[in-house]
Amino acid sequence: MDQVFPYANVVAGVLVLLVGFIFHWIGQFISVLNWDLAMRIGLQETAAPAEYKVYEHGNAVADVSIGWIYGIAGIGLILGTQWGVKLAWLPGVVLFYHSVGFWFTTRNQRKAGYVLMTDTLRVIWFLANSLTGVLTILVAWNGC
Repeated sequence: MDQVFPYANVVAGVLVLLVGFIFHWIGQFISVLNWDLAMRIGLQETAAPAEYKVYEHGNAVADVSIGWIYGIAGIGLILGTQWGVKLAWLPGVVLFYHSVGFWFTTRNQRKAGYVLMTDTLRVIWFLANSLTGVLTILVAWNGC
């Protein structure tokens, strides 16, 4: 398996577990089970208009339906298995897609007058998702 850099598979695996599985899957799982709890603990915005809540709930359901795979892919990447590298395509592509969608959704919300998070949090969340996604794609590309 060619490496992007030494132990890139381990770094990508840890990031997929942290950003993809813990932040996305577990966070969205809590949101699907109990939206009010998710708002109280800061996983969902309390000031969002009702139409945003409908969209966000749909995203939560979609993330929960696919995000469990991130945990398996992350473990496979850390262990350096071929199946982990192949499975890593999924979180890599979805996390990158999620980052782009997030960036433009929040931009459009701001244009509509709804600033639901700080600029710093917005940039950090975008970078965490996009860089994790790109690194995971590169690891998968070089490992297949």
